Amino acid sequence: MPRAVDHLVIAARDLEAQAALYRRLGFQVGARNRHAWGTENHIVQFAGAFFELIGLGEGFVAPSPQEDLFPFAGFVANYLDRREGIAMLVLRSADAEADWRRFKAEEIGDFPRFDFARKGRRPDGSEVEVAFSLAFAATPALPETGFFVCQQHFPENFWSPAAQVHPNGALGVAGLTIVSERPSDAGDFLATFLEASLRAIPGGSMLRAAGSIIECLTPSAFAARYAAPSLGEGVAAVRVRVADMAAAEAALKRSGAPFRRCGGEAVVDAPNAMGALIAFVAA
Repeated sequence: MPRAVDHLVIAARDLEAQAALYRRLGFQVGARNRHAWGTENHIVQFAGAFFELIGLGEGFVAPSPQEDLFPFAGFVANYLDRREGIAMLVLRSADAEADWRRFKAEEIGDFPRFDFARKGRRPDGSEVEVAFSLAFAATPALPETGFFVCQQHFPENFWSPAAQVHPNGALGVAGLTIVSERPSDAGDFLATFLEASLRAIPGGSMLRAAGSIIECLTPSAFAARYAAPSLGEGVAAVRVRVADMAAAEAALKRSGAPFRRCGGEAVVDAPNAMGALIAFVAA
């Protein structure tokens, strides 16, 4: 079976402004959390997947390439030196150690496995312990995008139905669009990473993950798909499944969020969403 998208790491230079933006777009945004190494985040949670809104906290010092956390913290810092947007694509894992061995055997990653824990807060304000194990992968076809899998050790402390209720009616990640000048090479990597079948489509390829569809397109095909240019290679757009399109659009209008209609989708362009095009689609 294809793997499932666990979350997207969406990086911004001003985390407070990013959290305010996502609230304005109609998402319930969780409390601010801090990692021991200095990055900080907010979680936007759906049933089985989430957005990790992330920035560099006060006093953050980028790790050296020799440190185990470099593929995460160092990658985020380097990404923010270049731009804002969807920095990393993360898949769900039941066994990060086994995934690390698979990535090494298939020659898509030989980074150290990384384990960490932090305190989290439920919507009611109560504090809980959460812990994760990560295994990283990479491809020369998408050098500015990070890839890893995430195993949760206390999922009962992380997932919260109360946190998954959004004013815009968002239900989850319907799909992603990745831009690459080498869509064939990028598609081959994604097929291995996702353990999914690759299908050719005009301008690139498509893969069906568990519960979502991932497109890999050339820059020109992306521009045709969304009637807007991408801001660079990598994960350029996320499609959010909503319960009711009319209600989602009404929420966007009430907030004054800039959006437009494109092929039956309500699109917030990347320049208006801190680097990540967001398309709301019917469930």
